[in-house]
Amino acid sequence: MSRLLSRYHPADEQGRTQCITPASAGWQYVGFEVYELAANQSIEFAPSGDELCLVLVAGRAEISTPQQHYPEVGERMSPFARTKPWAVYVTQGDSCHVLATTALELAVCRAPGKGTYPSRLIRPEQVGAERRGRGNNRRLVHNILPDSALADSLLVVEVFTDEGCTSSYPSHKHDTDNAPDETYLEETYYHRLNPPQGFCFQRVYTDDRSLDESMAVYDKGVVMAPRGYHPVATLAGYDSYYLNVMAGPVRKWLFTWEADHQWINSDAYPPSCSEPVNMASDSER
Repeated sequence: MSRLLSRYHPADEQGRTQCITPASAGWQYVGFEVYELAANQSIEFAPSGDELCLVLVAGRAEISTPQQHYPEVGERMSPFARTKPWAVYVTQGDSCHVLATTALELAVCRAPGKGTYPSRLIRPEQVGAERRGRGNNRRLVHNILPDSALADSLLVVEVFTDEGCTSSYPSHKHDTDNAPDETYLEETYYHRLNPPQGFCFQRVYTDDRSLDESMAVYDKGVVMAPRGYHPVATLAGYDSYYLNVMAGPVRKWLFTWEADHQWINSDAYPPSCSEPVNMASDSER
């Protein structure tokens, strides 16, 4: 199995199904965990040097930090509802308590923090939505914690890709600290498939092919992109959702296209199919 792929494993006693740390990934900034909690199950996150973004992928919860109590967080019961998510930003040095009020799929995004901004609730109406691409390269994006939102390190976004389409494409990279052209950002992809027995493909590769790995990714798997390009392709019959976490020394998403495929962004690429109805999230209708 690729060292860049972490497959789903049954929940441990805390409900954790994925745990990516800087040490396990071999990088410096991004940490990522997923918890599957039953109703009335709780978990506590102790103060640390990281800031957190808790994304309710599915389900509802009651969430508390030392300064705030949020009794009702979350709405959608599946990411494939395509409604905007609820999230909670937890500043560096704050603890956080989560009590699941329904079955809960919780993503915990981590990166080094400075405590600059207070913990806060991120409501669906604060999450930006945009459509990118066209034809068989179309996707719907929810910007949960973009570089225009307040945080020290974290960038968090979720992406929906229809069956038989590509995403994170044309291939792009952000592995060089060279602003304003490009920033160095480590990245994780948490994949969901609908129906769940499906799989998608993801390739991570560099220009010189010193890194070149292609992976079949099943439901609830995590792919790590330490450097290079990292496109995703879905198969007929299976829609894709993925949650991206990025962080690096500069909190700005600046990237470089792979020159060979940049033409896909131009009128030289004619869409071969019409836009489907479900590309719009319910929250946009």
